[in-house]
Amino acid sequence: MEECCSTKPKKKEQHTHDHSEGDGHDHSHDTGDKTPFQMFLPAIISFLLLLIGIALDNYVKTEWFTGWVRLVWYLAAYAPVGIPVLKEAYESIIKGDVFSEFFLMGIATVGAFVIGEYPEGVAVMLFYSVGEVFQGMAVSRAKGNIKALLDQRPDEVTIIEASQPKTIKAKETKIGDIIQLKPGEKLALDGELMTESASFNTAALTGESKPDTKTKGEAVLAGMINMNSIALVKVNTAYEDSKLSKILEMVQNATAQKAPTELFIRKFAKVYTPIVVFLAIGICLLPYFFVDDYQFRDWLYRALIFLVISCPCALVISIPLGYFGGIGAASRNGILFKGSNFLDSIAEIQNVVMDKTGTMTEGVFKVQEVSIQSEFNKEEILKLVNALESKSTHPVATAIHNYAGEIDHSLPLENVEEIAGHGLKASVNGKELLVGNFKLMDKFNITYDTNHANIVYTLIAIAYDKKFAGYITIADSIKSDAKETVDNLHRMGVKATMLSGDKSTVVKYVADQLGIDSAFGDLLPEDKVNKVKEIKAKNQTVAFVGDGVNDAPVVALSDVGIAMGGLGSDATIETADVVIQDDKPSKIPMAINIGKQTKKIVWQNIVLAFAVKAVVLALGAGGLATMWEAVFADVGVAMLAILNAVRIQRMKFS
Repeated sequence: MEECCSTKPKKKEQHTHDHSEGDGHDHSHDTGDKTPFQMFLPAIISFLLLLIGIALDNYVKTEWFTGWVRLVWYLAAYAPVGIPVLKEAYESIIKGDVFSEFFLMGIATVGAFVIGEYPEGVAVMLFYSVGEVFQGMAVSRAKGNIKALLDQRPDEVTIIEASQPKTIKAKETKIGDIIQLKPGEKLALDGELMTESASFNTAALTGESKPDTKTKGEAVLAGMINMNSIALVKVNTAYEDSKLSKILEMVQNATAQKAPTELFIRKFAKVYTPIVVFLAIGICLLPYFFVDDYQFRDWLYRALIFLVISCPCALVISIPLGYFGGIGAASRNGILFKGSNFLDSIAEIQNVVMDKTGTMTEGVFKVQEVSIQSEFNKEEILKLVNALESKSTHPVATAIHNYAGEIDHSLPLENVEEIAGHGLKASVNGKELLVGNFKLMDKFNITYDTNHANIVYTLIAIAYDKKFAGYITIADSIKSDAKETVDNLHRMGVKATMLSGDKSTVVKYVADQLGIDSAFGDLLPEDKVNKVKEIKAKNQTVAFVGDGVNDAPVVALSDVGIAMGGLGSDATIETADVVIQDDKPSKIPMAINIGKQTKKIVWQNIVLAFAVKAVVLALGAGGLATMWEAVFADVGVAMLAILNAVRIQRMKFS
């Protein structure tokens, strides 16, 4: 039985793994734009009328508050909370789902009115409705967290129409429109770059600090921020079909992917509910054949109590809410789960296998060492290298510029030439300047005594005036929270393995720095798949963390696939079960912890609900419990379970 009070259909999510949807009620409670007061208003009206009615019954004795006046008064108290539930029961019956919890609450409360127990009938429906509102608020809050995290698209765009700029709503933009994107503006739709080149900042979406330079004809995505000059983008995807929109829809529909525990409870409720209805009929009628002083009204009252107690609200509300709370808590921390089943799966992970570049390292080059021969002036050589590298768009040039500082444009660089696969060549004051790899040195017969084969970093060799001037080492730095990530995984008893296509010497160095259990380099995508298969062959669960398109096959193979970066590779995002939006590896153990805490809360609710209901059911069948105990056993336990489920959204996982 799914979350219960909205009849709006949900879209099925496309996903690589096979998941069953199941059917049942919708408990999602779309509260729309209602304020808390508006949501609670029917319950407040009902509660005030109930209190006045109880006062007139017990404390302010009046002759007029009897008979049909009393009945009408309690019917007025019942109507604000009862009519919506009776309507849901009717609609469920029309759809073929007779034994819904709406039906249980309906016949129990209507039955209470039939035997004259008006206050009890109102109270049961009132508390049930209050529980539904609280649950709706909890779900809406979780959805709000997700939407606020992801819905980063601008509302308006500037398009070029008849050679003139025109501002329109982003949703009104059509495929083929040309968007004019000024520096600092965020792109609202996916498209194709029309200008010769442009640099985009994707940090707000991926956590990547490296600017992404695109050239004419290349794809640019919603959420990217233009950095330098005005860019023109031709829209090639509808607003609702952009990658960002798909991710938003993916997470908002995450509850369509049910956890095994949740699926079991839904199947259990479908069998359990009809059984308790027939048991209640038996409690009402069968004693006629075995009890001497059988009173129909007394046994009907017991049967109604039994129905209220047996309503599976605490389970069908709190368990999906527990998982949705876990998804909401994760989204608030920048972790997007595609379904509650992955919260269960990640809680059982024994091995985390990770890529290196962009996962445990920044994916941004930085200067590590500058080694200049003593016969040269280090500062002068760096100025020359910085000026020459400014003619290149390679990430190495950015690393050198960040290290060396402002470019001296007064330097007389002449005959600048880029030699493919080697580096840059220029003339300065009639002297030859070479900046590139050691193959460039060999090409121009520059002698050097550096054993570059033993250096694990990227090397930039420099020659000036036909002499070797030295080298600069550049490396992709390890993320600040990478070591903490591995330490936390070890504390959880999870083994860490690194697989990378990078040089084995570099991979081993990074793994040693982080304390990773085992590491393998020089791997092709199929090699990564084979390594994961080896781990799974030992009957151990595996989560794989990656960010590139070459990681998609191994992400699909793993028990839980985790993609780094909200807008990393399309294929990896689509295939992954979990997306770490801000690219921080420390979110990996956090995701595992959220999974564990969610599972713990769900099982606490299951045990609580079954234990209390079992005790009060026995008391109710024996005539030892009244409708008020039944209210606690149903609505009270449901409220406790909801509060327990909501607790996960307030937990600190950092």
